[in-house]
Amino acid sequence: MASRPRHTLLAALVAASVALPLSGAARPAAVPAPAPSALGPLTSAAPAALEERYAASRDGIHAAARTAAGHGDTRRAGALRSMAAPDRRFLVFDGRDGGRTVEVLGDLAHAERIAVLVPGADTGLDTYGRFRSGAEALLRELGGSGGRAAVVAWMGYKSPGTVSTDALTPGRAEDAAPGLRAFVDGLRAGRPAARITLLCHSYGSVVCARAAPGLPVADIVLYGSPGTGADHVRHLRTRARVWAGRGADDWIARVPHVRLSLPCVQAGFGTDPMAAEFGARVFDAGAGGHGDYLAPGSVSLANIARIVAGKGTSRA
Repeated sequence: MASRPRHTLLAALVAASVALPLSGAARPAAVPAPAPSALGPLTSAAPAALEERYAASRDGIHAAARTAAGHGDTRRAGALRSMAAPDRRFLVFDGRDGGRTVEVLGDLAHAERIAVLVPGADTGLDTYGRFRSGAEALLRELGGSGGRAAVVAWMGYKSPGTVSTDALTPGRAEDAAPGLRAFVDGLRAGRPAARITLLCHSYGSVVCARAAPGLPVADIVLYGSPGTGADHVRHLRTRARVWAGRGADDWIARVPHVRLSLPCVQAGFGTDPMAAEFGARVFDAGAGGHGDYLAPGSVSLANIARIVAGKGTSRA
């Protein structure tokens, strides 16, 4: 019986390796974008320093919109012009290779509670609206938390496609982790008294696990997770409280929780974070599916907001 999950994972790897070139062949050519201005790491959350970064990023988004329009991609150009609106605040913007962005929702300069959202697979400029909608819903939910709050939508890495071998291996997470660590370290330096929580969806939980050792955050929340690559929370080498939640209708529950060493690659992410042997604090994520964790009015959103606010959860 023990070999059945391994066979299932191997079958998934084979299927993904076939599907990836087929799906890739159907995709349009990449939309070009100019190189962004070199802003350096975040070192200050003072209002003037933040406004300077927001303005520089806005200029970069406008430049990317002009390039997209010149390429004939009016849809991308329109989306970018919306992102460059005066009320949008980006700490980082790079329109190349699917896009890298870090957007602030709320007043980061005065925030007492900060949630950093790390997305899972299939998150890029063309799907960014979906990711941002969850951040907006969380900020609204935090409005009643009794303190100033900000939500940071950290799309700081090239996420894998859901149907791809990259989604079954830690390579993209290993590439992403240094950038996430550097960002959180800068955030802590800029807002030393703020309570920072890392919210990690799906493959983003693998990214968070790679970044976790020594990270200055109060809580790490894993939801819709395929695993982290660690067998127990102590292997994450973090002092943060680690939480795990999964919706009752989330297909990720059917992903085998195994880890295999194959030629030139490691596949799978090991122990289920929801399992007792992993050692996380389990929270009630309601009845939703894989994309519903930050849906307005959901049990999962309410409990995630309570964790961000330092209040634990209402139900487990």
